[in-house]
Amino acid sequence: MNPEIVRPNIVGLGEVLWDVFPDAAHFGGAPANFACHAAGLGGDAWVVSAVGRDKLGDDALAALSAKNVHTLLLQRDDHPTGTVTVTLDASKQASYVFAADPAWDHVAWNESLALLARKCKAVCFGSLAQRAPTSRRTIREFLENTSPDCLRIFDVNLRQSFYSREVIETSLGFANVFKLNNDEVPVVAGLLGLPKDEHAFVTEVAARFDLHTVALTRGAAGSLLWHRGAFDEKKAPKVAVVDTVGAGDSFTAALAIGLLRDEPMSRIHQRAVDVAAFVCTKPGATPDLLPEFRL
Repeated sequence: MNPEIVRPNIVGLGEVLWDVFPDAAHFGGAPANFACHAAGLGGDAWVVSAVGRDKLGDDALAALSAKNVHTLLLQRDDHPTGTVTVTLDASKQASYVFAADPAWDHVAWNESLALLARKCKAVCFGSLAQRAPTSRRTIREFLENTSPDCLRIFDVNLRQSFYSREVIETSLGFANVFKLNNDEVPVVAGLLGLPKDEHAFVTEVAARFDLHTVALTRGAAGSLLWHRGAFDEKKAPKVAVVDTVGAGDSFTAALAIGLLRDEPMSRIHQRAVDVAAFVCTKPGATPDLLPEFRL
């Protein structure tokens, strides 16, 4: 463990929204999920996003605070708080339809965000919140203001048609850690002219964009982690899946904290797998994590 990193500042940068399932609404958004799980695992977590001046915005602030995530820099906007309709297939895999023009499309840059960027130790961002120009500019300003040793984690998180080659290439240029799932590999490979074989894809994307870590999740088939030239593969535990929403975000949070604490790669990977499997057994994206997962 690095003794200088006790409770590292960790930032989820991007969308905040409510996942509307057939039976209930659950708080979510990949960066917010990441921040909640980072806090649950021992990080000092922040969310940089925007919510509306509405009941769902109030509820979002309350949900984040309940998970010990800082909301001081979560902006309030005249646009409505984001929602997404979630549909689960027979294997409990989720698909999403996003409401148009929510508050998280309008995250404004300011000096307070610059100060947070300069002191944070890890930031996770994706492609979805870069679909609108205001938030896209703010995300890139934030990344440009981070320190050279900050973990800049690009969790590509492809949704509907809200991504492009330019967004993916530019984001990878900012990143030093890349997280994606096996369904996203052929899409990203096609856009960037990379091989679709998973191992070849990982090594080539890492070399092209000077990444030190690439994480590839495969759902029930397990996961692949590459770190500074070495591969580590894990099987997924067999669990009773309730839904998979938030599982990948919990994996990324565990990965981030493990990297910050300079733990052995296999140990980092196994904890990430175990945390994600646990999240799959609970409804919603951010269930309370087991005490033994906390670092």
